[in-house]
Amino acid sequence: MKYLVILLVFFMSMPPALAQVIPVMRISVENTETHFQTRAVQRFADDIREKLKGRIDVQFFSNAQLLRDSDVIQALGQGRVEMAVPGTWNIMQFEPDVGVFLLPVFYGRAAEDNYRIIDGEIGHSINTKLEKNLHLKVLGQWMDLGHAHLFGVNKKIQRHEDIQGLRIRVAGGTANKLRIQALGGRPVIIPWPDLPEYMRQGKVDGILTSYETVKSAKLWENGVRHVFEDREYFPQYIPLIRASFWEKLPPDIQGLLTDTWKENIHAARLSAAEAQKEARETLIQKGVDIIVPEPAQLEKWRNQMLSLQDGFIRELRIDPELAGQINAVLKGNG
Repeated sequence: MKYLVILLVFFMSMPPALAQVIPVMRISVENTETHFQTRAVQRFADDIREKLKGRIDVQFFSNAQLLRDSDVIQALGQGRVEMAVPGTWNIMQFEPDVGVFLLPVFYGRAAEDNYRIIDGEIGHSINTKLEKNLHLKVLGQWMDLGHAHLFGVNKKIQRHEDIQGLRIRVAGGTANKLRIQALGGRPVIIPWPDLPEYMRQGKVDGILTSYETVKSAKLWENGVRHVFEDREYFPQYIPLIRASFWEKLPPDIQGLLTDTWKENIHAARLSAAEAQKEARETLIQKGVDIIVPEPAQLEKWRNQMLSLQDGFIRELRIDPELAGQINAVLKGNG
């Protein structure tokens, strides 16, 4: 009886944090605090922290403080993080079907065409594959980065034929290399920290990237003088939660997380579009010349590259049936 009283007193005197272990939800992003993607995920983290009222310890890490996006898929599987929002380019090697959005059929297309696929039944099937094959939960709709274009380094690209023979820097990825080759360029992989020096030395003629990226790095100071706004592809970020963490959450918390992401995603997409627009205006102010190809020219080159798409699909290990479904949906849109 004496020992029972001692134990009872001990447990009653324990701090609440020890008496009941609160689950930790670490959320990791790679971008800096000022990046629009970071700010959007931060708002989501703040919202769920407020709604959960201490039921989960929500911790947010930006600027790759916890992990780089290239490492998060393994880290999610190993239990080193509960949620991350990596770019599609960091997921393709683990689930090749995510790479469908880099196929020629999407070249030159508007954001709305990408949404028709990813927010529809085909996108749902891609998310299902991600969840099944990688043991993850896709929390909701994907978050935009914005279109990638060709930025000329002391080279003016006025038409597609001007790409012939140009050395185009790509961040990596087989799909980007195949597309640049199909356009007549010579893709080269250059580490981001080394790029300014390559530009100063005249070792690169163009860069495949977005307006916001050029603005953040002030690449006009290193030779970016022109933009060929051809909408090469539309990169996005995918909200992923570790399945083993998700499955232990009560249904009401699961619903709270999905609902809160849904409440935030529209504003996040608008924020991405606005950030790219503002970056575009900044480049114009810095004297960067912007060339916008005619829609007919984009369609012509898209159709030309479509003859090579089966080769893309084989090399990228994309499900041919999935690509066929996408072709059928977009066929009526040019």
